[in-house]
Amino acid sequence: MRNDGRVSESVDQSRLYPRVTSFRFRRGTLTTGQQRNWEELWPRLGRDLAIGTDRIPEEPLDLPTLFGRTAPAVLEIGSGTGISTAAMATAEPDVDVLAVEVYKPGLAQLLGLVDRGGLTNVRMVRGDAVVVLTELLRPESLTGIRVFFPDPWPKSRHHKRRLIQSGTLELMADRLKPGGVLHIATDHAGYAEWIAEHLATQHRDRPHVVQATTGAPILLARPTTKFEGRAEREGRAVNEFVYVRPQPSPSRPTESGGA
Repeated sequence: MRNDGRVSESVDQSRLYPRVTSFRFRRGTLTTGQQRNWEELWPRLGRDLAIGTDRIPEEPLDLPTLFGRTAPAVLEIGSGTGISTAAMATAEPDVDVLAVEVYKPGLAQLLGLVDRGGLTNVRMVRGDAVVVLTELLRPESLTGIRVFFPDPWPKSRHHKRRLIQSGTLELMADRLKPGGVLHIATDHAGYAEWIAEHLATQHRDRPHVVQATTGAPILLARPTTKFEGRAEREGRAVNEFVYVRPQPSPSRPTESGGA
């Protein structure tokens, strides 16, 4: 397994990018307060990923240097407006959270929540989560990955754009430490079926995750956001998946040919 932060050779790169992109850039105008947050706080707490086919690959992050300490690290993919991110970071001050989002006003709002809450355990990246997983994070560097309400890309012809694919599941598992948690939540029934199928058909000889049966090393309780509340009022059930990277199997003792 490579340790330079790129995709380990056990991960088939041809299966990682069956789609054009895993996200959609969302336009939005910053309020005066959000613009101030961006100008004052983003240089210290966030970074933008380069985009385009001619971009230079990102250098791997050194998480202890980024956060100024050594602590369990959680990657949150799609932090939205940051309400859940800030609430869970507040509840877990001993856990560092790297939030990835492409919606600038959402990141600006999270900057304000972090600032007002005095949070020191949140950092942010604006860009594609697959690039973060592939280039910025090293194998076995994360205690948890959270994917809350990813874009379902509901049309059949767009399913290849969904974040949850066999390759990205393998990549997430590769970035988790043994015992690390992958926590996914969706209110889209079709996407829930898709996720369940891909979780059930992982290659067990490659990095993979299995359904959690015991307590998790990170917080699993999520605050209910306005988005989730609306889904419940509209009768859309929220499906949650809590999986862990299994501990390595003990090596078999080498058989001896004689006494």
